[in-house]
Formats: sequence, structure tokens, C-alpha cells
Amino acid sequence: MRNSILTVFAATMLMVGCKKNESTAGYQSTDTQTVSPAVTDKDSIKPADSAATNTATTVSLSEQDKKFADAAAKGGIMEVMMGQLAETNASNPAVKALGQMMVKDHTKANDELKQWASKAGYTLPSGLDADKQKKYDELKTKKGTEFDRKYTELMVDDHKKDIEEFKKQSADGTETSLKSFASNTLPTLEHHLKESEKAKAAVK
Repeated sequence: MRNSILTVFAATMLMVGCKKNESTAGYQSTDTQTVSPAVTDKDSIKPADSAATNTATTVSLSEQDKKFADAAAKGGIMEVMMGQLAETNASNPAVKALGQMMVKDHTKANDELKQWASKAGYTLPSGLDADKQKKYDELKTKKGTEFDRKYTELMVDDHKKDIEEFKKQSADGTETSLKSFASNTLPTLEHHLKESEKAKAAVK
């Protein structure tokens, strides 16, 4: 009888031990599964590194480059807008022709500058600053001979300043393509100045 009781007790203890081992094995399996998300988190860093690499490819510009590009963009926009006014508001044929030339040549130069900015990853001004807007608004109120005199006067003054700025960029700029744009546009600006001076003399 005593031996039977001992046998049953031993069998019971073996069953309990097996269940503990099964339970322990389950915890070990769960611990192993929790390791994998950590590896996924490390992999998710890669897109940020790629973005940083893309940003680094943007062309490096000096303060001179940026100052010139901004001024050339705003000046070019003003020349086109004023040229369009001359086509309709001028009374002298020479002044109308001057306006047409300004629209044609500065539209071309503006497009070339935009192409450079797109390749360089640089954002150009899309409108006039306060000073140029004021000049345009004042010119817009004038008609006939009064317009002719004011427009030709503005064209002479502005192109003298433009030539100085483009020469400075040709000499002091650091970005090769922008320097080439300045150098290649200079002959056109010098021609504009001569034609503006002729038109100014014709309306006095």
C-alpha cells in the first residue's frame, strides 16, 4: 500500500515538472520573437540618410552670386513689363521699337536665367521689389510724349546700372555657369544702352 502511494506521488511530480518545462519553453520562444522589431527600426534610418545626400548635391553659391541672380531676375522682369507699356503708350516710333526690343531680348535672358536657377537648385524672385514696382506704376500713368521722355530716361539709367552689375559678376562671381550668363548677356545690354540713348535724344 505504501509503495503504491509513493509511486502515485512520484508520477504526479514528474507531470508537474514537465508542465514547468513546457511553460519555460514558451517564455523563451516569446523572448526570441521580441528581438526582431529592433532590427527593423535600424533599417528605417536609411531613407533619412538618402535625403541628406540629395540635399548635398545643390550648387554652392557665394553671396555675390545670389545678389546678382536676384537683381538680374527682378531687373529683367521690369524691363519686359516696361517694354510692353512702351509698345502701347509710346507716341514716337523709335520708342515703340525700343520697347519691342526690350521685351524680346529680356524675355530671352530671363528664360536663360530661369534655366540656370533650375539646374542650380536656386529660387529666383518672381516679381518686382518695392522700388522697381514704384517706377513701373509711375510710368504706367504717362502717355504720349511724356511717356516717351520718362521711358527712355529710365532705360538709359537702368542699363548703365545693369552693365556695372553684369561686369562685376563676370569678374567676381564664383559659380561658373552664372558667370558665363553675365558675360554672354553684356553685349546685349551695351547695345540696349546705345539704342536707349538714341531714343532719348530723339524725343527731347
